[in-house]
Amino acid sequence: MASKIFLDANIILDFALQRDTGYQVAKDIIQYAIDGKANVYITPAIVHIAGYYITKYHSAHIAKNMLLSLLYNIHCIEMTHESVVRALESELLDIEDALQYYTALNHKMDCFISRDKKFIKAAKPQLPVYDPATFIKKFMN
Repeated sequence: MASKIFLDANIILDFALQRDTGYQVAKDIIQYAIDGKANVYITPAIVHIAGYYITKYHSAHIAKNMLLSLLYNIHCIEMTHESVVRALESELLDIEDALQYYTALNHKMDCFISRDKKFIKAAKPQLPVYDPATFIKKFMN
């Protein structure tokens, strides 16, 4: 069972912007957290990324309200200096992904959910990265 789940920014954006590519699965995963079936985490950097894009499509007021609503059930965890250094020293070329991944590793998450296929392939055994549909099939059904 995955009880500590880290969500990539693309999952938050799929949900908040109701993107066709992933809205329903993102909604199902967030509902899983609301139902208390898992603890779900992001970093302040993901709040920053999501806030930027939600504001582009809506307004700062709507973005703040959406993010505040999510933060009732999704917890923010801190990025440590050590996690940042490990991320930058890693073989992951996407710095944002590396920062999120090594922060999740540091906080001993059970899994990481992302739609980024390259990122899924680069995962370490101690922290698997699942696409949302695979996560749902493996843990929620």
